[in-house]
Amino acid sequence: MTAQDVFDRQLAAIAAGDLDALLAQDHPGAVVVRFDRVASGPEGIAGLFAAYLAAKPQVDELVSVRTSDDVIFYQARMTVGGNQVETYGTLVLRDGLIWRQTAAARPLA
Repeated sequence: MTAQDVFDRQLAAIAAGDLDALLAQDHPGAVVVRFDRVASGPEGIAGLFAAYLAAKPQVDELVSVRTSDDVIFYQARMTVGGNQVETYGTLVLRDGLIWRQTAAARPLA
């Protein structure tokens, strides 16, 4: 499995609004870091992702995706909660699962 495979599954889970599929991507020691919150462990990350999926995120355009063996860096334009945003993030993999994730968004004018 490649980093691109992991990213493709992540996008599919978001598009489907599938919390279980998102959580299945995470390493047991996963941590998600955003400007507004840091979530770790299955329960913390489940709460973060449940709230995110409740906002009905939709990827409108993948602007850029770069991958190495164990790192994914992306930029995307999305609609989240009815608002258009530009998002940036990093996924660091360990054993084929997401071990560390960062995410940031800024409103589009």
